[in-house]
Amino acid sequence: MSRRHPHPHPPSARQHGFTLLAVLAAMFLLALASQQVMSVVSQQAQRDREAELLRIGAAYQAAIGAYHDQSPGSVKRWPPSLEALLDDRRFVTLQRHLRRLYADPITRTNTWGLVPAPDGGIAGIYSLSEDRPIRTGGTELARLGLAEADRYSEWEFVHRPSAEVVR
Repeated sequence: MSRRHPHPHPPSARQHGFTLLAVLAAMFLLALASQQVMSVVSQQAQRDREAELLRIGAAYQAAIGAYHDQSPGSVKRWPPSLEALLDDRRFVTLQRHLRRLYADPITRTNTWGLVPAPDGGIAGIYSLSEDRPIRTGGTELARLGLAEADRYSEWEFVHRPSAEVVR
């Protein structure tokens, strides 16, 4: 029978400390890299929600404009509610200016801020979010009639009727 001999050079306490330190350093670097990846993913998600807000805001702006500009008779009316954009019964046939009511992609709720019209109806909408947008200016915002803003709530998607020519 052979006897087992202990390892000729058992690891010292110093070697154990170095291994622990190397493992901790590797974990720290991995955590830092994960944080960077999550930051990029989070920013991309915000960009996507922001683009969706611009798309939905433009849809509401166009629907409010259609409701107003297509008013029967000489007096133009503003929608009394967002639901009126779905079911405009002022005509012989049902008019739909919007397919459905959209949720605010920033707050993820169905609640919008409403811009009042001169006659008490709704002239536009805005997000209730106080978060800071990634886009703060540029041609896309100008095309939608949006000014530079520090908060999403400052982006007001409002229908501005063209000046009517008086004869």
